[in-house]
Amino acid sequence: MKIWIACLATVTMMLTPLASADAQQQTPRPTIVLVHGAFAESGSWNGVIERLRADGYTVIAASNPLRGVASDAASVAGVVNAVATPVVLVGHSYGGPVITEAAAHSGNVKALVYVAAFAPDAGESAIELTGKFPGATLGAALAPPVVLPDGTRDLYIQRDKFAHQFAADVPAAQAALMAATQRPVAEAALNEKAVTPSWKTIPSWFIYGSADLNIPPAVQAFMAKRAGSRKTVVVAGASHVVMTSNPKAVAALIEEAAATQ
Repeated sequence: MKIWIACLATVTMMLTPLASADAQQQTPRPTIVLVHGAFAESGSWNGVIERLRADGYTVIAASNPLRGVASDAASVAGVVNAVATPVVLVGHSYGGPVITEAAAHSGNVKALVYVAAFAPDAGESAIELTGKFPGATLGAALAPPVVLPDGTRDLYIQRDKFAHQFAADVPAAQAALMAATQRPVAEAALNEKAVTPSWKTIPSWFIYGSADLNIPPAVQAFMAKRAGSRKTVVVAGASHVVMTSNPKAVAALIEEAAATQ
């Protein structure tokens, strides 16, 4: 009888770890969906993507139309809803309002990561938040608006001011390429008020640079605190494109958000 009980205990101990491993394998690893902001494009995430892929994550760099918060969010939500796994939704700059709204229309978003990004409450716009604390110098760096046939006014950063304003800690040659490939944002998009602050119901993480000239660090600290950020990382000396200049730190925070249950 004692031998039988001992054998049973041994079998139980052997099976328990296997059962746990099976359970872990059945839980799908989240997909990372990255959303660029104004004056940037999907390539701004390349360094982050390389690190996430090396660590085994599936990554999608969604194209952000930069036309308006509601319409851009609908576009991103379409991408997210096509993903079969849970999603960590990451936004840079104006991509912040977009992921905030998109998450409200996607049932599989488990975490939000704001990378030098706006996290608006209902009724707030990017422009309004920018001016909440001093330090933003974007206005003086903008080129005259480009008026499209439908009356939409597109905004660009002047090429000779792009590096200092947007990417001061990026190598000069790379910053020049970023200036040439910058995507314009509709002026109306920056003034469009947010509707659904999904950070109130979905856990959030924040990372930004202490030398950001587009969104003052004080504004980002305010938004992170208001959102109840699970972890806020401030990268000393980093510019607005912290994901380009410090991809390791950004990827690490995204992975931390992805690993949180």
